[in-house]
Amino acid sequence: MASGGSRLMIPLGVGASAALLAGLYAGLVRAPADVVQGEVQRIMYLHVPTVLVAYLAFFVVFVGSVAYLFTRRERWDILAHASAEIGVLFTALTIAAGAIWGKPTWGAWWTWDARLTTTAILLLIYLAYLMLRAAVEDRARGARYAAVVGILGFLDIPIVHKSVEWWRTLHQPSSLARGAIDPALLFPLLLNLGAFALLYAFLLAQRVEMGRLEAELLRHRLEA
Repeated sequence: MASGGSRLMIPLGVGASAALLAGLYAGLVRAPADVVQGEVQRIMYLHVPTVLVAYLAFFVVFVGSVAYLFTRRERWDILAHASAEIGVLFTALTIAAGAIWGKPTWGAWWTWDARLTTTAILLLIYLAYLMLRAAVEDRARGARYAAVVGILGFLDIPIVHKSVEWWRTLHQPSSLARGAIDPALLFPLLLNLGAFALLYAFLLAQRVEMGRLEAELLRHRLEA
């Protein structure tokens, strides 16, 4: 019998693909170039959605980790593990897109700016989360340890988000939060945000299903 996640995969995959095509076309082709930054500003339509979806992914890790520690139900651990992997992917994409944007804007691929540094720390925390799971042989013990890291790691997200306000940085404050984006630029940005959120949901459904099957296989091996 197909699980709920597997039944969602096809519509989520089709929806995410269509939304990504529409969003990237709207941002990279149809939207006007920024008055100040010119064409390079178009990387915003990748950079901003990926970081916001990374926040979402790590929030799901946080919720799943708390729920697992309270209930010890394997499904919460599977959800947290799956979302952490996707969050790491989106955070890496965020950093890569930011570097591409930073080179023509700041004259450097990387600088130890507060926003960049705290984002790099966020990536390292969740890479450590995944490495910890792989290093601990006992699955239940590894899940408990990882849940603690997943909860503590989430505390870095408010620091990342507020870093441009708390310290002097090269990185500009969020134009989206301040409502300082022209509607001609805002629509494709929101469209891409929705598209990447759908992509996250599609990847999460796939990875959760894979985790469920891996857990079942492990139980069968132990029983044998």
